[in-house]
Amino acid sequence: MADDQDELDLSTLDDDELVKQMHDDLYDGLKNEIEDGVNILLERGWEPYKVLTEALVEGMRIVGIDFRDGILFVPEVLLAANAMKAGMSILRPLLAATGAPKQGKMVIGTVKGDIHDIGKNLVSMMMEGAGFDVIDLGINNAVEKYLAAIEEHKPDILGMSALLTTTMPYMKVVIDAMKEQGIRNDYVVLVGGAPLNEAFADAIGADAYCRDAAVAVETAKDYVARRHNQRA
Repeated sequence: MADDQDELDLSTLDDDELVKQMHDDLYDGLKNEIEDGVNILLERGWEPYKVLTEALVEGMRIVGIDFRDGILFVPEVLLAANAMKAGMSILRPLLAATGAPKQGKMVIGTVKGDIHDIGKNLVSMMMEGAGFDVIDLGINNAVEKYLAAIEEHKPDILGMSALLTTTMPYMKVVIDAMKEQGIRNDYVVLVGGAPLNEAFADAIGADAYCRDAAVAVETAKDYVARRHNQRA
């Protein structure tokens, strides 16, 4: 497929063909081709938000489905997400300038004592690909750091990740601190990581357990849509 790619001049494709090719290129994790495709569509007068939703978000939606169904695995999805990130780096300043609509905002981080971040990074990139603003706190986050980020960024969603059975109880520390401050019900709390399950998420008072990045995106969209409907 790579040999065919080298011979393909993206600028010769019409808009529909180019968007479909970008979906394929995202699927294959072809970063340079995604950058070229984004620039070509912008040069043709496409609005940045249209490029984002029709070319990139739709492409990552296809990746997410195949990841969920076990057709793609973490290495391939990371490549796709990195290609998506390359396209986003071109679009982000343009989207900010045009005030394009966003799905919502998420603060995410791995909990205190835990330095694992591959799953968290995947969630961050796929959430951004789905149209969310993502504030990634990185690894080893104490409760104070989560609370400070919530105060500063006022997200719709707080995401916490843990890969160790010894660190996963710290999620409850964060949720309990939110309850003490009277802000727990203001935010959707999603948790994930290999040792977690739905029963644990229920026990600590999280809104939902997300077994992988594709589920995290679907769950986040669902919760944000419900919140918007409640406010309407």
